[in-house]
Amino acid sequence: MAVAESGADAELKKLGLFQQLFRFVAIGGFCALIDAGTYSVLLGVLGWPTWLSKSISFILGTTASYLINRKFTFSGASSGNSTAKAGAFAIVYTTTFFVNMGSNELLCFLFDAREAWQFGLFWVIAQGLGTLINFVMLKWVVFRD
Repeated sequence: MAVAESGADAELKKLGLFQQLFRFVAIGGFCALIDAGTYSVLLGVLGWPTWLSKSISFILGTTASYLINRKFTFSGASSGNSTAKAGAFAIVYTTTFFVNMGSNELLCFLFDAREAWQFGLFWVIAQGLGTLINFVMLKWVVFRD
């Protein structure tokens, strides 16, 4: 027995690529605040080690991103096996984590970064690369139509 599509589901299916990308970036900005805020509290206020603070903040930010994007950005979220989607999500974000960290480290090494503006620029480039990979993989792997 087929269930009638809700208005919200129908709206998501009508979203074009640029509308999805806009929502993805807006949600990503919000989730980056979750990541950065958590990192700051764990590292700066509680004095936890850098690796542990970053690991926890990344997990919280990316989990929020998955849940919010599933609902508001990608139409494929309501269909299919949610366990498979969660597994694919884990693969996407693990890949993105290493690409993001690796490209940042590579740029810092190749350009012998010493100035604050260099570290900032390379962080932005790595973050942009990670965002692009996330969007493409979430759209066409995790939440395929």
